[in-house]
Amino acid sequence: MTANSIDPLRCPLCGQPNQCANEVARSTGLGQGPCWCTRVEFSAELLQEVPDAAKRKACICQNCAVKISP
Repeated sequence: MTANSIDPLRCPLCGQPNQCANEVARSTGLGQGPCWCTRVEFSAELLQEVPDAAKRKACICQNCAVKISP
């Protein structure tokens, strides 16, 4: 995975759509409600699984977020 291959609308762990309301708003220009991820705490263990190239560039999806929860 390289910085050029990062899709901010796809989970960097599984490649599925991440349903990030913030990215949907950014890409469409249409306002969205608060993203589901603002109400979830991501464990340090899960965040370590994200490839370095994708850190702070693509959101983890809800399915991956619940696999390893604090």
